[in-house]
Amino acid sequence: MSKVEYASAPSPQFAAWLHRERRTRLTVRATQLALLVAFLVLWEAAPRLDLINPLFTSYPSTIWPTFLELLNSTPQQKSILTHTWFTVLATVIGFTVAMVLGTAIAAALWWWSSLYKVLDPYLVVANAMPKTAFVPLFYIWLGATMSIYGMSLAISLFITILMIYSGFQGIDPNRIKLAQTFGATKGQILAKVVLPGSVPTLIATLKVNAGLSLVGVVVGEFQSASVGLGYLILYGSQIFKMNIVMTAITLLAIVSSLMYLAISWLEAAVMRRR
Repeated sequence: MSKVEYASAPSPQFAAWLHRERRTRLTVRATQLALLVAFLVLWEAAPRLDLINPLFTSYPSTIWPTFLELLNSTPQQKSILTHTWFTVLATVIGFTVAMVLGTAIAAALWWWSSLYKVLDPYLVVANAMPKTAFVPLFYIWLGATMSIYGMSLAISLFITILMIYSGFQGIDPNRIKLAQTFGATKGQILAKVVLPGSVPTLIATLKVNAGLSLVGVVVGEFQSASVGLGYLILYGSQIFKMNIVMTAITLLAIVSSLMYLAISWLEAAVMRRR
């Protein structure tokens, strides 16, 4: 065996560790799948055994037929893909605006510490307030469509500012002092030290905002929309068709999962580069 082949051969301890890691991952995935299957079986069985009223829960077996029925809608109706696209588009726009605007405001608060001292109590109160109370006001101020984007932004913006600013404040002061020693300006410190050092916080904020923006869009659709998954949930509940409600909720779960997977992929790619 050559030296290269010998060096590349894993040790028995390392091979055993890899085997344990693979087995742990498989166990976790199998457990997750088993929990999902158990939930679906319980959901299907409970109404059929008259343990709960099917009028209130429908069945998981009706989700796919309902999806096909809503997919093949009449010209006067909107396809379920149209509802899904509207919700996803509004979520992405609100999510993007909240991240860009929140990062800019957090950078301004870091730049002017006195400004943060002035605004800190207002930011905390604004973040703690129940944003759903503003749905009627947004509808009056912004109209039917823009109020949806307004709700998405209102729910996610303030937590974005607070999280990113906390990440900026958590940067090692010695790194900043070292940059100052080399003559770096405040703008260079922000661009070369603070922002790169806050990447984990930015990724964590992305994960939080993905869910919050979707919540804001759905809440806004409850109030004013004539299209979207939130509207579809409200419409289905009003006519007591729980199969429509459960289908829309299932699509929301799929959208949330895809957004989370996309952010997780971004996190892995960024961390590899770091």
